[in-house]
Amino acid sequence: MDSTTATYLGKGWDFPPSFLKKRGEVKIISDIEDIEKSLQTIITTRRGERVMRPLFGCDLTDKIFENLNATQINIMKNRVEEAIILFEPRIDVIKIGLDTQNILEGKFLIKVEFIIRATNTRRNIVFPYYLTEATDI
Repeated sequence: MDSTTATYLGKGWDFPPSFLKKRGEVKIISDIEDIEKSLQTIITTRRGERVMRPLFGCDLTDKIFENLNATQINIMKNRVEEAIILFEPRIDVIKIGLDTQNILEGKFLIKVEFIIRATNTRRNIVFPYYLTEATDI
């Protein structure tokens, strides 16, 4: 990747922030890793969770106790796609998929297929969304 592409894809703090103890610096990520972390952050952030950016995120938590029929799955896919379009300008979404095969274990997989605009590189990410995360169930 040339320096122009790397600059376009950007770099930033790892999230959640971590530190390099030997160097006394915040861990910085870049390129595709930065895009993938950004997607994870967008998908796992509830709308209203960030005070300074109340519209940021993709709130799927209100769907946890819904019957997962075709309508609910489409609503969830649309929310993910809308959030990515709004908050991740470095990519174009090709397809969003939801794999609900393990829903009885409290998780489903969100599959995002995308093209990186700067390089026209086709990629995908599979992100597990845990329904029971951070609970005592």
